[in-house]
Amino acid sequence: MSDEIQTTIKEVVENNDVVLFMKGTKETPQCGFSNAVVNTLSFMNVDFKDVNVLEDDNLREGIKAFTDWPTIPQLYVKGEFVGGCDIIQDMHKSGELSEVLKSKNISHS
Repeated sequence: MSDEIQTTIKEVVENNDVVLFMKGTKETPQCGFSNAVVNTLSFMNVDFKDVNVLEDDNLREGIKAFTDWPTIPQLYVKGEFVGGCDIIQDMHKSGELSEVLKSKNISHS
């Protein structure tokens, strides 16, 4: 992964409380997994920044190397990697996602 991409990813993660690296945008997700996480965050009324990895192959590969996580989407809360689609879905169902958001002072319902 190039230093430039790593720096860009780090800046986005550090400068936004909630970030979703995804395929597509929150208005038009381009895969079912990204759509599922967007729906979960929208259902919880979480304000988040979306980053479309389909716009840049270096970003698409860079985010995987950044977290050593092989899949997209990837959710970050207050600079910390939370997980991908399955993890986010499971955390939402168990109430754990709400607890993480609450512990980081992220507004949600």
